[in-house]
Amino acid sequence: MESAKEESRLWRRAGTEGAVKRALYIDCCIRGKQSRTRKVAEAFLAALPKTWKVTTVNLMREDLRPLSGEFFAGREELLQTGKIDDVRFDRARQLAAADLVVIAAPFWDMSFPALLKIYIENVSVEGITFRGTEEGLRGLCRAERCVFLTTRGAAYAPGDPMEQALPYLRAIQKFFGFGALDCVAADGLDLDGADADALVAEACARAAALAETL
Repeated sequence: MESAKEESRLWRRAGTEGAVKRALYIDCCIRGKQSRTRKVAEAFLAALPKTWKVTTVNLMREDLRPLSGEFFAGREELLQTGKIDDVRFDRARQLAAADLVVIAAPFWDMSFPALLKIYIENVSVEGITFRGTEEGLRGLCRAERCVFLTTRGAAYAPGDPMEQALPYLRAIQKFFGFGALDCVAADGLDLDGADADALVAEACARAAALAETL
C-alpha cells in the first residue's frame, strides 16, 4: 500500500495530468460493522462513479494523538524550522491533494467522536492545508466538495445550538478551502416510535443520489 506521502504526490501529479479523480474517505464510524453511519457511507461510496479512486483513512486504526506535551513540541519545532516535508505531515498532504473529501461520523455529545477532532488537529498544518496571509487565513486544499455523512438519535432543526457538528465542519470548510459542504443525515433514529431501519434506508438513498451527481 502506498504511504500517505507517496499517495499525495501521485494525487497532485494526477490532478495536473487530468487523470483519475481522487476521493479521500475519512471513516470515523466508531461502532464498525454495527454502525448505522457506515451504512450510509457505504451507500454513498457504492454509487460514486468509477472515475473516482477512493482511499480510506480509518480513524479507529490510525495512530492518532492529541497535540500536547512532547508530541506537540516536536511538531512545533518542525513547523518553526520549515520542515513541512516531514513524514509527520503526510496525512495533511494527503488531505490537501484530494479532489473530494468524504467524512462519515455519528452524532456524539452534540457533535462527533473525538477521534475526528484529533485527526483535524493533526492535518491542520500551515503551508499544507492552510496559509496565513495579510488578509487572513486561506485554505490550500484542492477539494471542490466535502461530504459529511452522519446519523443522529434525535432530530435537530437547522441552527439548533444542540447540534454543533455541522457548524464546526462549515468552519473547517472555509479554513481548509473546500469548495462546498454537503450533509446527508439520518435524523431521529432513537425517538419513540421511529422506524430506524427505514430512516437509515432513506438516508442511504439520498447519499447514493448525491454520489451519482459527482
